[in-house]
Amino acid sequence: MINQCNRAEQSRSLVRGTADMHVGMSELFLDRFDLDEANEHLQRAQDLGEYAGMPQFPYRWRVASARVRAAEGDREGALELIDEAERFYVSDFFPDVRPVAALRARLWIANSQLRDALGWARQAGVSVDDELSYLREFEHITLARLLLARAKADRIGAPVRDALALLERLGQAAAEGSRSGSMIEILVLEALALQVQGDTAAALGPLGRALREAEPEGYVHLLIDGGLPMASLLKEAARRGIAPAYVDELLAAGGGFTGSASKKQNLIEPLSERELDVLRLLGSDLSGPDIARELMVSLNTMRTHTKNIYTKLDVNDRRAAVRRAQELDLLSRRRST
Repeated sequence: MINQCNRAEQSRSLVRGTADMHVGMSELFLDRFDLDEANEHLQRAQDLGEYAGMPQFPYRWRVASARVRAAEGDREGALELIDEAERFYVSDFFPDVRPVAALRARLWIANSQLRDALGWARQAGVSVDDELSYLREFEHITLARLLLARAKADRIGAPVRDALALLERLGQAAAEGSRSGSMIEILVLEALALQVQGDTAAALGPLGRALREAEPEGYVHLLIDGGLPMASLLKEAARRGIAPAYVDELLAAGGGFTGSASKKQNLIEPLSERELDVLRLLGSDLSGPDIARELMVSLNTMRTHTKNIYTKLDVNDRRAAVRRAQELDLLSRRRST
């Protein structure tokens, strides 16, 4: 109780908004895929608490934490944080250009929950024929992601053609508004859409433009978030001499999505006993914070173990880690005494 009072008193002595500044810094480090620094700033923001934050701080902290959690591969934990964030949202004089419902839809898309994502699109009332505006740009880019996911899942051409048409219009609007972050994301999605159509040569056009725009700004996460399809395009770009140094940096940062080892082979680097403890609990219904409490470790320590597990198992999310562990019969192994 005394420590809590001291923290509250310290927070009151800081400039209001200091906690929000750390949330913003975490998002900058996430863009550069420096997840340790991103988590560090989130922890600082949480330690400072709401007294050092603006009214939207509880909401923004959870949204930023969800994005970092998703980048770490814990999409279920990210969805939990998004649900919490929605309860803390309060409107202010800033427009809500990244609605929490669209953020949730992106997680559903990444998790192949396309029926849920389609439900979001219907409820949000977004379509490829909408008149475009900056206020709904994030939602329309999310719709393009959904169309691409449908095209890959259903192996039909209409969604990808709709996605390309929408992305072309979005790209023009973003360019006119000098919104470089949106422009890079749109170009990346356009490259992935052309790849889905089987036209790798054409895909390298928008990818090359995305790389030229992204490199000076230090973007990493936005480009490697496309997983194995993006890894394939990046390797082809490197072979053709397109931003080779930057591409090498991206491939190195994305490490796991370049792996091609047989799933049945033994692990090159075995899991530690503590990592096996975490892995067993990843197969339960416990959330990330619950697992940390169960093992009596900090949340950051639990996340570090989880990241190490994903790297060693060559997977990108919790479900894949459990499936891989079952294939290797890791979950049934007893701890050595």
